[in-house]
Amino acid sequence: MKRVGFFICMGLIFYCGVSLGQETYQWVDEKGTVHFTDDFGQIPEKYQDQVKEKKTPKEPVSSAPATITGDKAPKAPQAPQEPTEKKDILGRGEDWWRDKAMEWKQKLIKAQKDYAAAEAALKAKDKELEEAKFKPKSFQRKIQDEIKVLEEKANAQRNQVDEAKNMLEKVLPRQAEEYRADPNWVRVD
Repeated sequence: MKRVGFFICMGLIFYCGVSLGQETYQWVDEKGTVHFTDDFGQIPEKYQDQVKEKKTPKEPVSSAPATITGDKAPKAPQAPQEPTEKKDILGRGEDWWRDKAMEWKQKLIKAQKDYAAAEAALKAKDKELEEAKFKPKSFQRKIQDEIKVLEEKANAQRNQVDEAKNMLEKVLPRQAEEYRADPNWVRVD
């Protein structure tokens, strides 16, 4: 088994040595097809005048790129640069700021709807209390307690509306300015 391995290794070494010094020929036919061969006799006669002879290098070609310095160094082609997206000083782009503004806009809309619903419920309870003048005092106290709960809920909703408006109108634009983001990114219409 060792002998077979030895002969295979020797054969590969001999083959590589022979192929390093070999010549190859290249020609192009009338259809534009490029042909290669290592036997000049296989080239058709009408193409023998245009044959390009190539010698295989004696040393294996290195896979590391050669470096050329000075004025003779070819300039690498530069890919066309795409316009870079503007970002703030923390690297956040327009999408991040717009998402933040939209998040607060949605909170504002929800808070406004909730506030309107709390105000409507409060008015309905006030009307119910007005109509309960001639009912027992315990019933009136129950309605008054419900009104207090609704007033607290309406105040909480009004605070949420104010907070969302403040974020959209003052805080986000100020933060955008501080982080050098485009102020238009936080404008939500």
